Amino acid sequence: MATRHLIRTVVLQSLYEWDFYNKKKDITEILERNMEEFAPGVDEPEFAWKILQGVAVHLKDIDETMRRAAPEWPIEKIAIIDRNILRIGLYELMYADPDEVPPKVAINESIELAKNYGGPNAARFVNGVLGSVYRDTAARHAEERAKNEEAAKK
Repeated sequence: MATRHLIRTVVLQSLYEWDFYNKKKDITEILERNMEEFAPGVDEPEFAWKILQGVAVHLKDIDETMRRAAPEWPIEKIAIIDRNILRIGLYELMYADPDEVPPKVAINESIELAKNYGGPNAARFVNGVLGSVYRDTAARHAEERAKNEEAAKK
């Protein structure tokens, strides 16, 4: 298993436990324990902390984005594992450095997590939500570029 895929898996396990206990447990302790148990000596431990911290810091925005992208699925009704796969994918899609994690890699990694750990339709659901957010984000960036180019011409 590639290092970053393993790290995402450990972060997913940690977020799942944190979410399962209604965010009452210390997420830092959970990740530390899981990294020691499932990924000892991994090459890029800082990558795990970056994802975990990013999800925690942007949780409200990530969950709101999930609500908008899947309005027929109240967030509380999404399976805990799928919800946290989406949180990782949305964090990487919306906030990670695209040179470090290109958007298509973020989507593909989330789909792989869904195939491995989610229910029978999880991969399609994750692909649909992340694909929708990606298209919306790409359209907004194109509009911003067009506005900037127009402003530069004036």
